[in-house]
Parts: sequence; structure tokens; C-alpha cells
Amino acid sequence: MLSFSDIDASIFPMSSSGIHKLWIILNPTAGKGKALKQYPIIDGFLKKQRQHYEILLTKGPGDALDMVRNLSLGEEDAVIAAGGDGTCNEVANGLLTNGQRSMPPIFGILPIGRGNDFSSTPGIPTETDKALETLLRGKLQPLDAGFVKGGFFPEGRYFVNGVGIGFDTKVGFDAAKMKIKSGMAYVAGAIVNIVRYDPSPVLRIRYGDKEETLPAAIVSIMNGRRMGGSFYMGPNALLDDGDLDICFLRRPPTRLKLIADVIYYTKGTQGGHEGFYTGRAAHFQLTAIEGGMAAHCDGETVCYDGKELEVSCVPGALRLIGA
Repeated sequence: MLSFSDIDASIFPMSSSGIHKLWIILNPTAGKGKALKQYPIIDGFLKKQRQHYEILLTKGPGDALDMVRNLSLGEEDAVIAAGGDGTCNEVANGLLTNGQRSMPPIFGILPIGRGNDFSSTPGIPTETDKALETLLRGKLQPLDAGFVKGGFFPEGRYFVNGVGIGFDTKVGFDAAKMKIKSGMAYVAGAIVNIVRYDPSPVLRIRYGDKEETLPAAIVSIMNGRRMGGSFYMGPNALLDDGDLDICFLRRPPTRLKLIADVIYYTKGTQGGHEGFYTGRAAHFQLTAIEGGMAAHCDGETVCYDGKELEVSCVPGALRLIGA
């Protein structure tokens, strides 16, 4: 696992004006195809600014990761994820498996996807022209990454936003099948899963010096703050503190109680309410004592019925072009 934890964040150059080249990795299917319509806006803006850049279009799932992994990048080249959270995840994984570097790679975001959850934490504008201005005039800041091992990724997978386990993941699986806007799709997915009310796995969760064993309905391990378009699964998470935030919910006794609990997530006020547990640590170990875990990282399926997951923070893994 890559680690830049020994690099002092104070030596990071703080102005993006020194970036040599922008590599724009554009997912034309992001936002249900709306992202492709942003191509001429991006191209025209960067030409007008006389910025050195190249726009590369992805062709399918996994293409952005492979494309970025094989790019020949200079230390001050920046790779930009132009799409949604899935594109951010693939670009980050490509950068972090691109080979040995003396400095963390530079990562930027053009949030032109459907959900754009991760970009909301550093405050990247959703308007394309304003997001482009941020890329040229924003400041570089350290960005932690997460690393999850288990399920379909026994060797591990990086993430920048978060890992969801249980109800949250099942909602995401159902929402992905819907042809409506991301926030509404997650609300609809939540309703479907509340009606279905599947049994929750009994999990042993170890983090820091703590251990909890409980039937967990929702477990979120977050680097960013928001998932699903409108759910603040880690409302107090920080992108550069060397830790990940955890919030987990004991299975409520009734469907009506689950509805009330899910509403807390829309406001980020779940901390302190009965049945919720919150914490912060650099490493987490999750074991299914009964049942199995359905899990995702940044929307990428990790497992449908997993038994063991290990989640860690990689401090200062990237340099983010922030607002």
C-alpha cells in the first residue's frame, strides 16, 4: 500500500499556478450522458486560458483507472476527474498505482456526474466554468485516501470518499438501476429497502482501542462527508487529518424507527442519538459473526456477502486542487 505519511505537508506548493499540464479524464456517460455536453465548454475555456492540457475520453468501466495508471506524468502534472464519484475513484486509483513518485500526485475534480458527493466536501463548485477556474487558481492541499481490502479486492482498493456497508450499500445498488436524479434515486432506494427490511449482519468492529459487536444496519467509514446525493454519513470528516470517521447504526426494532434514523443522515445530526455509534481512527477491522456484509467504496462494489474487511487511511496520499 502506497504511503506518503512521512512527507511534511508544509513542503507542498500551495498555488496551482505552477502546474505544468492538465490531463482531463472525461467520462462521457457520467450524469446519464450529460457530461459529454461539457466537453466544448472545458475545451474552450482551457484554450482561452492558454493552459497546457489534454482531454481523454473513457470508453467504459475501469478505463479511467487503466488510462491514468499508464500515463507518463511529470511531478507537476495534474490529473482531473471529469465525471462523478465513480470517475473520481478510478482516477485516484490510477494515480496511486502509477509507480513510485517523490511527491504525492496532483488530483483535481470537475464534478459533472450525477451525485458528485466527494467534491462537495472540499467545496468544488458544481458549475463547470467555476470548477475550471478553481483548477487554474485554486490551491493545492493534502488529501488522505482510504484503502479497503477484502471481497472482490483481496489486494486492496483505494477510495477518496468512503466505504458503505449494509443498508446504505443496498440502497446504492437499487438506486443505480433507476433512471432518475441521484438524490431522488437514493430516496427511492431507501424506501424500497425499508419496505424489504432485510436482516442485518452481526458485525464485530474494531478500531483504535475500541471494539463493538452488534447487528449493524448501516456502517459508514468516511474520508469525505456525503454519500447518495443527500446523506451526510460522515458530517465531521476531514480530508487531511490522517484518520477516517466511522458511524454505525444498530438495527432499529421497527421499520418506522429505521425511517426516523435515516432522516438524521439527511441533516448530519445522527451523532449522539440512541443506537448510533461514532468514532475516528486510522485503521478498522470488520468481521461478520452472523450473516454477510454488502459493501461498496465510492460506489464500487466490494462484496455482496463478505466476511472480513480491513479499512485503513493513507495520510497525504494525494495533492488536491481545492477551492
